Amino acid sequence: MTQEKPNQEKLTSDQLSTIKVMVIDDSNTIRRSAEIFLKSSGCQVILAEDGFDALAKISNEHPDLIFVDIMMPRLDGYQTCSLIKRNARYKTTPVIMLSSKDGLFDRARGRMVGSDQYLTKPFTQETLLEAVQTYAAQPRNNQEED
Repeated sequence: MTQEKPNQEKLTSDQLSTIKVMVIDDSNTIRRSAEIFLKSSGCQVILAEDGFDALAKISNEHPDLIFVDIMMPRLDGYQTCSLIKRNARYKTTPVIMLSSKDGLFDRARGRMVGSDQYLTKPFTQETLLEAVQTYAAQPRNNQEED
């Protein structure tokens, strides 16, 4: 029972090579797995080990898509997502929550702070790339006008 997605063209590897994806997770294993999956598909990958690390890197790197773990020390994924979405420059940047929990409450809380999607860990290369294909192909309005 997967949700039907609108018909959209898949991004080519040349197009994927222009996509900057940030992965925020306190687990080195999860960060490295995501990095391998995404880089092997051509994406540029930015890694952060917690919300504070991520917020510092977001303003320098301007990722096109952000995957964020929910359970992290200091600043959890919900707080991190909320701070990203409250920033006018990044509010349209897709944020996808990553969690080992698959409960309705966790999904609802993610939506309440502005997340665009919720993926359950362990994830596969296919599920990460589906999210990249879905959200990176969408036009965003947070780019500064010339």
